[in-house]
Amino acid sequence: MMHQAYSNWLLAQDALPSAERLDALFKEPSFQTVVRAVITLAIAYGLLVAIQSFTTGISEKVPRRFRLIIKQSVPFLKALVLIVTIIRQLQLFVNLSGSNVIALTGTIAVALGFAFKDYVSSIIAGIVTLFEGSFRMGDRVRIGDYYGEVVDYGLREVRLQTPSDDTVTIPHNTAWTNPIANANSGELEAQVVTDFYVAHDADAELVSQLLYQAAYSSRYTQLKLPVVVIVEEKPWATHLRLKAYPMDARDEFVYKTDLVLRVKQACARHHIPYPRVPVAEGISSESGKRNE
Repeated sequence: MMHQAYSNWLLAQDALPSAERLDALFKEPSFQTVVRAVITLAIAYGLLVAIQSFTTGISEKVPRRFRLIIKQSVPFLKALVLIVTIIRQLQLFVNLSGSNVIALTGTIAVALGFAFKDYVSSIIAGIVTLFEGSFRMGDRVRIGDYYGEVVDYGLREVRLQTPSDDTVTIPHNTAWTNPIANANSGELEAQVVTDFYVAHDADAELVSQLLYQAAYSSRYTQLKLPVVVIVEEKPWATHLRLKAYPMDARDEFVYKTDLVLRVKQACARHHIPYPRVPVAEGISSESGKRNE
């Protein structure tokens, strides 16, 4: 229907000289109009900066359970400011009659489709992701090869803060082709899996109990959520996986360090033997040749 209306508008405009065609679509800009447009852009920019700074600051001061709620409102607030700004600019420079709006929409869509295909694709992907809820502000996600906390959600891209304190900018259209792993999905807690290996002749039941004790005695553990130990046999060792939740997903690596130190101390007290990794035959042969 929009395409038909746009075609009809074009046919009607073909009978007019090009100057009259532009006059019918655009208003004649005055000095006051330009000033208002500049002021509108300045206010919009200031609001975007203020939203980012205010929400980041206040989210770090409120109780932890409210932090993610505040951060998750940022993309919607930014989108509202951008929509209002675009509408205001159109009101200043364009005659927003019904036929003009349809024609302008069609023209912009065609122009953007050819000139900014990848950019528009990122914007559309960002809008879809925003409402699908694949991830939100404050979530700890893995997108492609990158893992970190979502610290900013822009019009075209998302920014991750990695464990090494790098900020990685990822275009939204990456979500079309890459899987997204979300560790906490809007929750404050995220499961942490810590791997341990002991020798085959070690008492696996005793080691399992030591892992439970380490988790329940850690000051980072969220005791309301389950702690699970999984035991698996490997050719060269017994593999134990400790699954537990810290009270704050941000403490993921501090929590894992605390668990490893507690388990190592407990294993040392109980003289738990560690496995010896067999040396590959190729390496052994090379070592023998060098010794000769």
